[in-house]
Amino acid sequence: MPSFTFVSTANAFVLRGAVPVFIDIRQDTLNIDETLIEQAITPRTKAICVVHYAGVACEMDVILDVARRHGLVVVEDAAQGIMSSYHGRALGTLGELGAFSFHETKNIISGEGGALLCRDNTYCERAEIIREKGTNRSRFFRGQVDKYTWVDVGSSYLPGEITAAFLAGQIEEADSITAARLQLWNTYHSFFATFEGNGKLRRPIIPPGCVHNAHMYYLLLNSVDERGRFIEQMKALGVQTVFHYIPLHSAPAGRAHGRVSGSMEVSDSLSERLVRLPLWVGLEEHMPHILDAASKCLV
Repeated sequence: MPSFTFVSTANAFVLRGAVPVFIDIRQDTLNIDETLIEQAITPRTKAICVVHYAGVACEMDVILDVARRHGLVVVEDAAQGIMSSYHGRALGTLGELGAFSFHETKNIISGEGGALLCRDNTYCERAEIIREKGTNRSRFFRGQVDKYTWVDVGSSYLPGEITAAFLAGQIEEADSITAARLQLWNTYHSFFATFEGNGKLRRPIIPPGCVHNAHMYYLLLNSVDERGRFIEQMKALGVQTVFHYIPLHSAPAGRAHGRVSGSMEVSDSLSERLVRLPLWVGLEEHMPHILDAASKCLV
């Protein structure tokens, strides 16, 4: 898995006794570098976990081929990837398992919560049991067993009705939400083109065949010091901008529970220079102020 991700990606495996093996990311998309995966595989490797950073797809055809040749499961962390696609295929549907997040920071939200997509019915059946506190209660309700009992490990992952209703409304508006976010993303992208041309920063890169969902808009400045000044100056002008992940391999828990394969040079460099700009539906009226502030900070 990539080190440049949120802790949940690694926690899901560490909590079940697995060891995350961190590899570096690509310069362009900040996704896992598919060319480094094969050299990290050992006889103990069970799965490849990819993260579709910023709603932009990893190079899935290559990754799926590596997985097939080595008999590995592909797990997609598509927390940021709802409504995005890779060569016409929806993110989260390409591997054996795909996980979405509906956390309040995502495009489609319910405050907390998420969804698991399973390609194989065997995974679906076990996921249902785990979701029902380790019981086969759902099979009982369907009349498939005459009583239900404890059959596996599990916990309670059921959303409340109000949360589910809120999410249902969000899903109904998914197309319009995505369109609104893309409009904001494109406004940023056009505005910062000149600054990129002047060598002040680098804008996000969307590879051919990838349709993204405008989950976030980030800039890569030229150094950690430049990023620090930009964040402070934008704050002074009333605009909150934030850095993103501290790579997991450099975190205390990452060092304790995982290991590194190869150099993490790109992860370390890009994580120090990345800054995220505000992006949420309804931002339109604030956009002139944000862009004016950014232009003053990038002089």
